[in-house]
Amino acid sequence: MVPQQCSGCDDYVLIWLVRLVDRLPTPPPSAKRGRGRPKTYTDRLFLKALIIMIVRRLHKVHELLSVLEQPTAPMPQLRARLVENGRYPTRRTFERRLADLPDTLPAQIGGLGRHLVALIQPWAQAGRAIALDSTVLRAKGGVWHKKDKEADIVPHTSIDTQAGWTKSGWHGWVYGWKLHLACVAAPKVCWIPLAADLTPANTDDAQVALTLLPQVPGDTRYALGDRHYHTDEIRAACHLRGWELVTTQYGKYPHTDRGVEVRGVFHKLRSVSMENFNQHFKDIFGGHAQVPTRGLVNTKRFALGAILVYQLALWHRHEHNLDLKVGFKPFLRAA
Repeated sequence: MVPQQCSGCDDYVLIWLVRLVDRLPTPPPSAKRGRGRPKTYTDRLFLKALIIMIVRRLHKVHELLSVLEQPTAPMPQLRARLVENGRYPTRRTFERRLADLPDTLPAQIGGLGRHLVALIQPWAQAGRAIALDSTVLRAKGGVWHKKDKEADIVPHTSIDTQAGWTKSGWHGWVYGWKLHLACVAAPKVCWIPLAADLTPANTDDAQVALTLLPQVPGDTRYALGDRHYHTDEIRAACHLRGWELVTTQYGKYPHTDRGVEVRGVFHKLRSVSMENFNQHFKDIFGGHAQVPTRGLVNTKRFALGAILVYQLALWHRHEHNLDLKVGFKPFLRAA
């Protein structure tokens, strides 16, 4: 069987994506000083391992290591890229460092998002707007009903007790997680995730949005959101950066204030940008069903790792003059 390759490339697409990790913008150093001896391996080695896990749908360390041990292409090349100073991490090192990785992913996603905006220039064809939203991901296993949770009773071992409940206007009540996103609002050009985080589903969207805004390019002009983002704190954070916050309003419809027509235009732009991207993203990475992981750390690594893979694929396709909106799913499945 002939391996699937990228048109015009000599290697597997997965190799190209892993190579791009070495070119990632370096996020600012953490203010928290680590304890213990210096790290033997860089964070980028484990970012490469995460890219392999997401693309090949491997969600446990032993699955990753078992697949990497196979002699078939491109595994020997991938193993070689997980060696530093002649050393290959042990299973325990992989487990420990991959568990630490989710805390660093929001800054990594933010840095790459800003780089992609500078590279692709989506705002050359559209206004300088970003869209804020969250999308629900269902927890793996059973649901933890409120009466059992309040009584601290876990009726089944399949229940992920770190998830939470939320009510979605589309899906109704959902037990699981929220993937919080800020994306470029230029749906005719492409979807570029700029900032992301994952929390239990009962987390307030507005509070998480305050942590996403610092990752967004500074030359943004408008921040678009639904009514969940209509808060004094977010408005103040936007005004501090010279941005205009545009959200849907509370109150009885139809609104009759002076800004209603302009808000309608922005609301449609936000809706087309975020709802289409959310469905596009879930379709690629299997987000319509239950997530394949349990626990906050593992699920955050899966969801944010998938956002990072999407960004890397966008970068790769831009460099090879491929379509930036169509063909992502077969592209990654063939990697």
